[in-house]
Amino acid sequence: MKKLLSISVMSLMASTAIAGGYRISMQGQRQLAMGHTGVAVIGQNAESIFFNPASGVFLNDRFSFAAGATALFSNTKFQNTTFNWQNKSENMGTPFYVYANYKFSDRFAFGVAVYSPYGSAVDWDQDWEGSHLVNNIDLKAIFVQPTLSFKLTEDVSIGAGLIYVNGGVEFNRNLSRSLTDENGNRSDITVKAAGVSAWGYNLGLTAKLDDYVTFGVNYRSQIDVEAKNGDATFHDLPAFAQAIYKDGKFDATMPLPAELTVGFSYKINEKWLAAVDYNLAYWNAYKSLNIYFADPNIPASINPRNYKNSSTYRVGMQFTPNDKLSVRAGAYYDESPVQNGYFAPETPRNDSMAGTFGFTYRITPKLGIDFAATYLHFQEIDNSYDHYKEDGNDVSFGGTYKSNAYSFGLGLSYNF
Repeated sequence: MKKLLSISVMSLMASTAIAGGYRISMQGQRQLAMGHTGVAVIGQNAESIFFNPASGVFLNDRFSFAAGATALFSNTKFQNTTFNWQNKSENMGTPFYVYANYKFSDRFAFGVAVYSPYGSAVDWDQDWEGSHLVNNIDLKAIFVQPTLSFKLTEDVSIGAGLIYVNGGVEFNRNLSRSLTDENGNRSDITVKAAGVSAWGYNLGLTAKLDDYVTFGVNYRSQIDVEAKNGDATFHDLPAFAQAIYKDGKFDATMPLPAELTVGFSYKINEKWLAAVDYNLAYWNAYKSLNIYFADPNIPASINPRNYKNSSTYRVGMQFTPNDKLSVRAGAYYDESPVQNGYFAPETPRNDSMAGTFGFTYRITPKLGIDFAATYLHFQEIDNSYDHYKEDGNDVSFGGTYKSNAYSFGLGLSYNF
């Protein structure tokens, strides 16, 4: 019985893998429309400071501002034909961003980025077949990133910034596959962690190789997210379990991986721009999840995760036929960091392919409206989670997962 709580909190913290391993990047409508390329795209608007902190000093205007929000719809279907199990999770998120950049001179700029990259949720039916792993999760996080950029030469700049993360998560799952109270209600636990914060940093370099080609590189550090004094609340416990499982506190730590992004942009002519990015996420830092409980009667839990490094490949194009309009399109392929046997319904997504489209319409030379649309198709996968412990034994839960997501976003850009 004591194993039940530890596994439930493992699922809670694993849900934050949605933030890193399965993120659906929405950090700017212009760059999202170009396949979410941007590490080497300069001169457009304040979105650039997210993709590369060195790019702020290359913006065309002294002051640049960008803000926007996205309606993100995700759908996952689960099926196990052996036992005739079926379920689905349909969710909506609204990630947003606000960026501002000011050039003090031709060589020095300061910017601030505020964004919510995830806002993820997974919502299965209560008491479904996989409810011993998860019923529902709601994850929210806000990132604040102050950034400095400096030109070493007319064609080369460097940049650096701090990254502050603040957020929380609410998670619910059943305590086991069969435990109920005296009235037949399934026993479950709700775990909440609010005010979780952490710090990291990012570094960047931008180099204009000639009048047509720009190179960019950005490194974002690993961020260790620590949930301290989280709350665990139990519901519908049978009488014999109430003396064991009392509402209490827990501590846990999980790494958000370091990331390295490199890319090139190519100015084909005055109307056409192309960009390619490669992103490597160092998920191999996530070897296991260690959980410690305030209640000394519940032992610490060491849970293997064994994630692997994962890559994302991005490509985008921009066509600007006149001073009023820019049209963009792109695509990217995002690998999953989860290995076989660790595929759980709180992170029900596999390798994905995305197509993107959007445009900017300039109402005035200073003010523009940005639009982006995205469709993501996740590769169908038949896999399982094999490390759930019950009565000292490993219990496997798996089936076929089919997932997709789409989004529509609007933004405003203002430069002067």
